Amino acid sequence: MSCVPPGSGWPGDPAQPDTPVAHDPAEVRELAEKSGTLAELTAAQSVCRACPRLVEWREEVATVKRRAFAEETYWGRPIAGWGAERPEILIVGLAPAAHGGNRTGRIFTGDRSGDWLFASLYRTGLAVQETSLHAGDGQRLVGARMVAAVRCAPPANRPEPAERATCFPWLAREVALISADVRVIVALGGFAWQAIWPALKDAGYALPRPRPPFGHGAEVEITSPGGSPVHLLGCYHPSQQNTFTGRVTAPMLDELFTRANALRNL
Repeated sequence: MSCVPPGSGWPGDPAQPDTPVAHDPAEVRELAEKSGTLAELTAAQSVCRACPRLVEWREEVATVKRRAFAEETYWGRPIAGWGAERPEILIVGLAPAAHGGNRTGRIFTGDRSGDWLFASLYRTGLAVQETSLHAGDGQRLVGARMVAAVRCAPPANRPEPAERATCFPWLAREVALISADVRVIVALGGFAWQAIWPALKDAGYALPRPRPPFGHGAEVEITSPGGSPVHLLGCYHPSQQNTFTGRVTAPMLDELFTRANALRNL
């Protein structure tokens, strides 16, 4: 099986067999724009087939599998945003991992980056469990939501510019739908930092110019479409390379998410 059919009983699957499917960039824009709720949007996100290279790769990975997960069924579909429907904190990542989110159906679930991230979120009160292993494990975010700038696992973790552009309406619409409640946005890595700015602009946020540079602990105040202050924070990605080299440590992550918690309560 190359992917899990929508509506077949996978925990947290937002789609049904009749969920409309985007097959090209124009259909992505159309379906994103007409999604009036997060439920409609995440359902459409999770069945998108607009990028042929990414569809082929994610389904090949789900068929061939990694030896350690050879007996598991892989999700093999795009990863929808998940978490609180009215989040005060939005966490933005790059894309799901081939044998992480592409396997489990949830971003950062089942990979080493997620091990670091969820442990920190748990310690800082933003997740109910220290680990996140699979979609039905009971993990829940507290007042927070996670999204990926690109919803499909890309080869070598490198989406092409055209694929980023095609996926952009999914991110922009999700940012718009939750803007009334969000008070803090955490960008995990430089790519997520670059990707979130145009999405914020599209959603009606007032942004400073020029765009501030990314860095761990970078903090920028922006203004929501409703006129409320929102804080954008930069955070080094908890990738295996960053954690192995010490560029990212557990105290660094804890400090940043503690700061996010403090800012949302201002």
